[in-house]
Order: sequence, then C-alpha cells, then structure tokens
Amino acid sequence: MLLLAVDTATPAVTVALHDGTRVVAEESDVDARRHGELLLPAVDRVLAAAGASPGDITDLVAGVGPGPYTGLRVGIATALTFGSVLGVPVRGLCTLDGLAYAAGLDTPFAVATDARRKEVYWARYADARHRVGEPAVDRPADIAEALAGLPIVGAGAALYPEAFPDAREPLHQSAAALAGLAAELLATGAGERGGAFLPPLPLYLRRPDAQVPKNYKVVTPT
Repeated sequence: MLLLAVDTATPAVTVALHDGTRVVAEESDVDARRHGELLLPAVDRVLAAAGASPGDITDLVAGVGPGPYTGLRVGIATALTFGSVLGVPVRGLCTLDGLAYAAGLDTPFAVATDARRKEVYWARYADARHRVGEPAVDRPADIAEALAGLPIVGAGAALYPEAFPDAREPLHQSAAALAGLAAELLATGAGERGGAFLPPLPLYLRRPDAQVPKNYKVVTPT
C-alpha cells in the first residue's frame, strides 16, 4: 500500500504518504492564498522524499472540508485527477476528522476551524476517532454554551478565546493525520462499513462568497 493524502480545506496545504504501517513522507505549508500554487510541488517533493513515483500510489484520500469554496476544490480536484490517471480509488474524509485524529484525545471534545465571516466550521467528538453528529457552521457565540467545558481543537478555537477558553492544538490540518486515519479505516474496514469515508466531493455547508449579481444588465448583440 502507498496512500497519498491531500487536504486544502483550511489555510494548510498539506500532503502525506502512508505505506500502511507509518507515514513515510509529509509536507505542510500554511498559506490561505496559494493552494493551487503549492499543492502539486508539495506532492512531487513528498514522492521524491519517499523514493516513490506516482505509479506506486495505490490509494488516494482527500480532505473534503468543510472549508472555503476555492481552496477546498484544489485538493479534491487534484486527488480526482490523480485517481483518474492512475486508476486508483479516491476516498474523501471530513477535514475535521483529521484534526480530531491528530489531537489524540480519548475524552469528549470539539474541533473548530475558521469559516471566515466571523464563523467557525465545527463538530463534536466522543474521542479522537468518533464524531458525534454532522459538521456545522455557526457563530462562536451561538455555540459557546453548547460546547462549554469541552476542549476545542483547531484554529477556530484560537481565534475566539472568549467563546472557546480551552483551545487546544493542533491548530492546522495535517495530511499525515488524515493518512493515518485513512490507513486505519482501510485496514479494519470501518471506513466503508461505518460511513467515515465520504464521496470525494466538497462539503461546503454554505453558499460561496462569490455570486452572480441578481440585477445585472444582459447585453446582447443587435
């Protein structure tokens, strides 16, 4: 097995390779404006560091968000392109699940990432491997009472300390954690049976920031 994991749903552009036993190479760069520019060179460097080529990849996993519209699509489109060219399966995982897995907590907690517009994408977890309910997007003040007393992992917690006083690391997504979770799910079959794996489609939770104006003038040739 050689599993390639990518995620661009957060400001972190992150890539990792997992051989079924351990992460053999990884790279992350936090830059919210350069997902498309940074991702493919990072994949090349990770493959080179592992002494592998694209043809050695047997599985692909992409973080499917939730995340901002443009950045999120970069990782998913890249994974789907690799999957099509190489003829290997592409699976999606919730980006918040990767952060939860990286946290390694064995008691209840939540994960929150920056959703912009003074909101966070968030989900509650029973432990590092088990999410409770579906991801959501809300203003921190609106969920502070519901999450009171819980540690909150991720950059969303660090941004709003008044709502989330017990902020925990990691702040940013790691493809190494995503790959480790995916490898574990594949080894046990739990990803397919339990629904942890998702279709490789963007999980937006809300409409994109950029929209077609409602009252624009249509100009047609005379």
